[in-house]
Amino acid sequence: MKVKESKTQKKDNAFFDVLTCTNVQVYPFKEHAGKTKAFARVTINDQLQLTGLRVVDGVNGFFVSYPIDPNYKGDDYHSIFYPLHRELRDHVEQCVMEKYQELVN
Repeated sequence: MKVKESKTQKKDNAFFDVLTCTNVQVYPFKEHAGKTKAFARVTINDQLQLTGLRVVDGVNGFFVSYPIDPNYKGDDYHSIFYPLHRELRDHVEQCVMEKYQELVN
């Protein structure tokens, strides 16, 4: 899935290029595996690959989950990586969910 690069506006009214998903691969499970419905891999700007993303069927519907650190011993989850800005998070999740829907329908 190739996505056109977009621009967004900073607080000082300057524009900058936003990281975009240039390739999305989703691997749906053929059989039920709990709440996780698929694994995904996303390439950002043809330079950075994010692996270990999961499509999860949660209480409020489907969402994209980022990999967690299996060695973290706290009460909550500790993500290994995640987008810092909402725009990138929304973009990655939209690309993954569109590809997932395309494959399961």
